[in-house]
Amino acid sequence: MSEAFYITAENLAAMNGDIPEELTSSEHLIYSSPAALAFNSPGAKGFGVKRAGLAVPNSVMLLVAPGCCGRNTALLSELGYSERFFYLLLDDTDIVTGRHLSKIPQAVKEIVDELDYTPSVVMICITCVDALLGTDMERVCRKCSDTANVPCAPCYMYALTREKRLPPMAAVRWSVYSLLEPQKRAADECNILGFFSPIDDKSELYPLLRSAGIKQVRELSRCKTFDEYKKLSRANFNLVLNAEARYAAQKMEKEYGIPSIELVRMYQPDKIHNQYMLFAQAIGVVLDDSEYLAQAEKAVADFREKYGELTFAVGECLNADSFELSLALTRFGFKVSEIYGTVTQRNFVFVKKLAQLSPQTRIYSNLSPTMLYYENTEKTDAAIGSDAVYYHPDIAGIHFNEETQPFGYQGIVSLFEQLDSALTRSSQGKERLSE
Repeated sequence: MSEAFYITAENLAAMNGDIPEELTSSEHLIYSSPAALAFNSPGAKGFGVKRAGLAVPNSVMLLVAPGCCGRNTALLSELGYSERFFYLLLDDTDIVTGRHLSKIPQAVKEIVDELDYTPSVVMICITCVDALLGTDMERVCRKCSDTANVPCAPCYMYALTREKRLPPMAAVRWSVYSLLEPQKRAADECNILGFFSPIDDKSELYPLLRSAGIKQVRELSRCKTFDEYKKLSRANFNLVLNAEARYAAQKMEKEYGIPSIELVRMYQPDKIHNQYMLFAQAIGVVLDDSEYLAQAEKAVADFREKYGELTFAVGECLNADSFELSLALTRFGFKVSEIYGTVTQRNFVFVKKLAQLSPQTRIYSNLSPTMLYYENTEKTDAAIGSDAVYYHPDIAGIHFNEETQPFGYQGIVSLFEQLDSALTRSSQGKERLSE
């Protein structure tokens, strides 16, 4: 009988970074199961390249693509983007000869002439067609800017480069900052880079930055006007919270002279504390995070006292690194039966530590075709992540994938608040069924 491929944390750690082909999506066909479709398709929920490219206030987008690539954009209409998308559909001759490149500048001019306002930028989104053609989009955008007299910037929706040095979601993070211009930097201002939606207002990151003398914290997602957007280049430094923004931060340092400091989203309180202390040392201040650390530790302790030793299944469609979160849960005294995640060298360090504490934890790949045969055989009390919830429909679960981003100690508190609510609802539902 066929079954879904998995490997235990113990066996994977013993491979010393030699990740098996079954967990490497570039080595086999990709299976987009219903559990994975939400984040592994052109019509992905959240922020794919197309939606991310419109993060600049007052921007519009021209999607240059064959109909099969463009059709998924209609899904974003429900989010209020329908008036900001325009299409240049390619036919077979365009794809074979590349003649569509001469049409793009005129298409941009028609868009600008049709609108009753002047957009801040026209983002030109291209697909794998132009990746294969080797299109020089920087040159095309310059031509479009000259023709339509508006700034134009490229967005690369290249699925072919998803596992390359500069994947699409890293490239688009630079595109949305590339319109800035160098200006005098303010010592008491900083930017938060990494996400296309804001950090949770309850995060301790904001008061900690204020205590460090930072009076103005800017995020692209909070910019309502293009004038607000332009102030991003005033920052004294960039705070990078997502590795996919690292390239953008490097470019901003080169182009605008803004250095960067990187913090990692984690769910282990001691690691969060160590990171804040290193950050404080780097900028030459003293930070007191004891109040927030105590709140996070209390949230864990209260949950543990209420529910005891629960067993979790952890997915990857969530606001966390699957393996770091699983390690945190294990260190809190819980069990993790299964992880559905993409293993890379970056998070392999968590796999090694997890193997010491929970050697029999099973690790699956959502994208493996063998997931067609997945069956839940492990005792599990709750699921975390949209994909884990899909695989475990009959137990308490939380998606933990809201657009507002958790960070730091607040992320731990939010996680256990949501789990508590889900377990309470599940318990009440079972009681009603038994009546």
